[in-house]
Amino acid sequence: MGVSTEFVSQITRSQRQLHSFILSMVWNLAEADDVLQETNLVLWEKAAEFDTGRPFLPWAMRFAQFQALAWLKRHRRQQQRLVLDDDLARLLADEAVQEELEFEDRRHALASCLQKLPPDQRDLIARRYEPEGSVNDMAAAGGTTPKAVSDRLRRIRHTLLHCIQRTLGEAIA
Repeated sequence: MGVSTEFVSQITRSQRQLHSFILSMVWNLAEADDVLQETNLVLWEKAAEFDTGRPFLPWAMRFAQFQALAWLKRHRRQQQRLVLDDDLARLLADEAVQEELEFEDRRHALASCLQKLPPDQRDLIARRYEPEGSVNDMAAAGGTTPKAVSDRLRRIRHTLLHCIQRTLGEAIA
């Protein structure tokens, strides 16, 4: 079975989020590393089942949840104290998956709303959020004051916020 480069890219990009998610369940860094490796093995085995039309991370997090729950069950007998009961662990995992889905929806809405901005506003936002982007440098390059640049950025952010809220509202309706 061949694994697509898109699948490889998705699994690579998701490692930090998967590790954080697993760590929230097992509360031990070394053990979270082990559970992540077990999760990765399962993801590779299930690669052919992944529907590329759906978000990758929530799908992968479901396998991470199962692996973390299995780890908790195996290690519960060895521990003197209760880490989490299964119902609470499932509830926390379900909430984390839901939060990730909502984040993905907001990210898509932001991308869509950025495309609706006029090119000069998109350019201003992009320059501000570059690694070295500073309001002072942008003002100097544009022959204006830092306050004027900040005011313009604030208006653009406000426009984006309203667009995102409308977009998400339309998705719910």
